Amino acid sequence: MKDNGGKKIDAIFNRSLVGNLLYLAATLPNIMFVASLLYRFMKSPSHFHLEAAEKVLRYIQDIMENVIKFD
Repeated sequence: MKDNGGKKIDAIFNRSLVGNLLYLAATLPNIMFVASLLYRFMKSPSHFHLEAAEKVLRYIQDIMENVIKFD
C-alpha cells in the first residue's frame, strides 16, 4: 500500500476503533461509507486516518444528542 507520509499510529487501537465504527454502521447506515474507507487503511494507519475517525465520532455524538426521545 502506498505511504501517505503521515505519522504512524498504533494499529491495534485503530483496528478497535474501525471495528466499533463498523458495528455502529449496522444501526447508523449513514456512516458505513466512511467506516469502509477507514477499513481499507487498517494495515498501515496514520494520523490522517485517526483524525477522520475522530470526526466520525464527533458526528455520532452530535446526532445522539439531537435525537428525539420518547418518554
